Amino acid sequence: MLEFEILTPAAAARWDAFVASHPAATVFHLAGWADVMKQAYGHKSHFTLATEGGAVKGVIPLVELKSRIFGHALISNAFCVGGGPLAVDEPARLALIDEAGRIGRATGASYVELRDAQGAEGWQTKDDLYAGFEREMDADEAKNLLQIPRKQRAVVRKAIEGPFRVTTDKDVDTFFALFARTVRDHGTPVFPKRYFRAILDTFPDNADVLTVWQDDKPLSSVLSYYFRDRVYPYYTGSDPAARTAGTNDLMYWKLMRHAVARGYKVFDFGRSKIGTGPFSFKKNWGFEPRPIAHQYLLLKRDTLPNVNPTNPRYAKLIEVWRRLPIPVANFVSQFISRSLG
Repeated sequence: MLEFEILTPAAAARWDAFVASHPAATVFHLAGWADVMKQAYGHKSHFTLATEGGAVKGVIPLVELKSRIFGHALISNAFCVGGGPLAVDEPARLALIDEAGRIGRATGASYVELRDAQGAEGWQTKDDLYAGFEREMDADEAKNLLQIPRKQRAVVRKAIEGPFRVTTDKDVDTFFALFARTVRDHGTPVFPKRYFRAILDTFPDNADVLTVWQDDKPLSSVLSYYFRDRVYPYYTGSDPAARTAGTNDLMYWKLMRHAVARGYKVFDFGRSKIGTGPFSFKKNWGFEPRPIAHQYLLLKRDTLPNVNPTNPRYAKLIEVWRRLPIPVANFVSQFISRSLG
């Protein structure tokens, strides 16, 4: 019979050992996310292990988000594109999902959300909002370049020949300045700098920052995750000059080659909202979309949540936000973005 226990520092090694052994595991399942949530936002985590006779049979990383504006949710895994339950078999998976529902009710959450995961009876599926993009990278540089469609490849070739240099490090300050501007221009609150510092400190071997420079000016920057055989370019930011300079394209190309040099094989371009500019950009790079399904257990609401910029109710706020000075947007963001996980 399965027993459930909440993750403790003493159990972190057992948790990550199970994640490392599971074929469906992602970087979003690692135990360190509980520390990131606490350090960056003070969020309470309910990372749960299913055990039998002391052996781990499954894990589910649950984060509790409370907001007067966006509601009360329990999410697996918050601030990530995946992180649903991992289990040795179907009975254990269903038991973890049941336990997630129990925790949701006990905490008073309005709903429980499982990202990029299968649900169970009584859960509702939403699969028309996001698509994921991934592809293997060829170890041979010339062949890797030929994987990019001709028109997009020409942009990359031109940028390769440009007067740019690339750094790969843990430079949060340079990355954040570009990221904050990009997010403000999109009309959404930015995550605080301490969140990115927490990620890089917690996952020193699983995250870094790659930046493209022209002379001493940073033009494009990406904070990426690494896990098993794949690299995830997760957060990106750029200067307005990056578009004409082609450095956003160069950034992704250099990240591919950096990842290949480190032994990674799959470029996981992440999720994008269907029908948006980022969705088209990734298709132009030759990536085929994969539908992503999120699962919801509605506890204190009758409709599926829709906390994303495509929701018409946020249209006016987005237009106002785009006009805010960046320092003002960054300051106000810290009170809002903690609930946008």
